[in-house]
Amino acid sequence: MSIDTTPPHTYLAPVQVPDPLALSQVQRLCDVSEPYAQGPDTDALFAAAMAETNDWHAARSPFFRSLLADRPEDPAPTVGTDVRTPLIHANFFKRHEVLSVPRDDVFLHLTSSGTTGQKSQMFFDEWTIRAAQRMVARIFDHYGWITPDQPVNYLLYSYEPAPSMKLGTSFTDNYLCDFAPAKGVTHALRHTGEGHEFDVHGCIRALRQYAEEGLPVRILGFPAFLHFTLERMRAQGLPPIHLPAGSLVVLGGGWKGHADRQIGKAEFYARVTELLGVAPDRIRDTFGSVEHCVPYIECAEHRLHVPVWSRAAVRDTRTLRPLGYGERGFLHLVSPYITSVPAQSVVMGDLASLHPAEECGCPLPTPWFTVHGRAGVSRNRSCAVAAAELLKGRA
Repeated sequence: MSIDTTPPHTYLAPVQVPDPLALSQVQRLCDVSEPYAQGPDTDALFAAAMAETNDWHAARSPFFRSLLADRPEDPAPTVGTDVRTPLIHANFFKRHEVLSVPRDDVFLHLTSSGTTGQKSQMFFDEWTIRAAQRMVARIFDHYGWITPDQPVNYLLYSYEPAPSMKLGTSFTDNYLCDFAPAKGVTHALRHTGEGHEFDVHGCIRALRQYAEEGLPVRILGFPAFLHFTLERMRAQGLPPIHLPAGSLVVLGGGWKGHADRQIGKAEFYARVTELLGVAPDRIRDTFGSVEHCVPYIECAEHRLHVPVWSRAAVRDTRTLRPLGYGERGFLHLVSPYITSVPAQSVVMGDLASLHPAEECGCPLPTPWFTVHGRAGVSRNRSCAVAAAELLKGRA
C-alpha cells in the first residue's frame, strides 16, 4: 500500500450515501461540518439517523434483524432513550463476516490484527470509508493541522506497507500523511520480506536528519515505539533533538503487550517535549478501531471528546447496564455512519469511564472518555499487540 497523494481538500468534499432517500438523515448528520457541535437539534438528528441505519441493516442483514427482534437493551442517556442500539461486541467481528451490502460493493477490506491471532474482518463500501475519512479531515481542519502549503517529514511508528497488507493501522497512518505534503517518510516497522522489524536506530537517524532539514516533523503511530526510541536515546547518552516549529505528534494503538513498561501519559508527554522539543499541545493521543472508524482525538487538555457523528456510553462489565459519569465499564460506541456492516453499535473490549464536558478545561462542549485498558485476558490480539512483540529483545 503506497501513501495516497490525493489532495487533502478532497476529503472535505461532499460524499453521498448509497441511498439518498432511505438514508437522508444519515447524510445530514455526516454532513455536519463542525466536529464538536452539540445541542437538541444535533441530538434529534442523531436519533433520526440511527433509526434510518437500523432500518437499513435490518432489511439487509438477517443477523441484525434478529437483534432488533430481541428485548430492547437498556438505553444509555448519552445515546438517547429513544434510540435502539443492539449491543454487538467487537469480538463478534473476529469470528463472523456479516455484510449489509453485496460483496461487489466492498470498496476496502481491512483487518484489525497482526500476522497471527484472531482478526476482525471489516468491509467498507465507498460511502462508509469516505465518510470516516472526512470525519478525520474535519477534526484535523478544526485544529489547523491541514497544511497543503507546508511540506513536512513523517516518522510513522507503524507497519511499512507490504504486498496484500490490509491492516487498519497501516491504512490510517498512511492516510494521515495526506494532510501535509510529504518530503520524507520513515517507517519504524520495516518490512523484511518475512515480516516486520522494529528499526529503533533508523528512527533516531531519521529524527536527527529531519531536525537538520528544518521542516516540521509529524510523528504518527504506536506510542510504545516512540517511548522505546526515547529510552534508547537516553541509554546511549544522546542529546535532545529539537524538532522544528510546527512539528506534531499524533499517537494511537495504546501500549498493549507492554503494560508492564508503560509510563503515565503526563510523564510520557513530558519526555517527548524534553527530548524532541514538541510542545505539549502538539502531542495528541487518539482512539479508534477497525470495527468503529469514527475518530476520537485528544483536545489540547488531552481528553478524548466525542464528536458530533457518534455517541459514547459505558456499560457494566457483568450486566451491560449503562453506568453514570466516572464509573468504569465496557466502552460502548454508537454511530449511524456505517452502511456496509451492522457495526453501528459496538461494545469494545476496553474499560473506560465517561465524563461531562465541564470536567475538561478546553472549550469543547461534548463529553469525553478515558480508556483504562483492556478488560480481562483474551486470545484476541490487536495491531498493537502484534506490533509490541517486535519490541521484544530490541528495546
